[in-house]
Amino acid sequence: MLADTPKPPYYAVIFSSLRTDDDLDYAATSDRMVELAREQPGFLGVESARSGLGITVSYWESLEAIQTWRLHAEHTLARQAGRERWYSAFRVRVCVVEREYGMG
Repeated sequence: MLADTPKPPYYAVIFSSLRTDDDLDYAATSDRMVELAREQPGFLGVESARSGLGITVSYWESLEAIQTWRLHAEHTLARQAGRERWYSAFRVRVCVVEREYGMG
């Protein structure tokens, strides 16, 4: 499902990753992070796909909202587990969405 975002500008956090073979708690933690992010002030939506390369894009109203989410205690623990167990490589990119168009 595509995220229902507002008229730009807003922010996108692009998380690109390559997984390890460790699946212990990964799916449950991933689901929990989406659930928790949806509760955060300034959260606008999320889109995610994985087929070898995983890409998750979350959308936010402001840089402050992104920073607050980054510092959330449960999210911090999940990031730590990702570094230690679930990802062999990852990148986080923060972007300003200036224009949006499409269909559907």
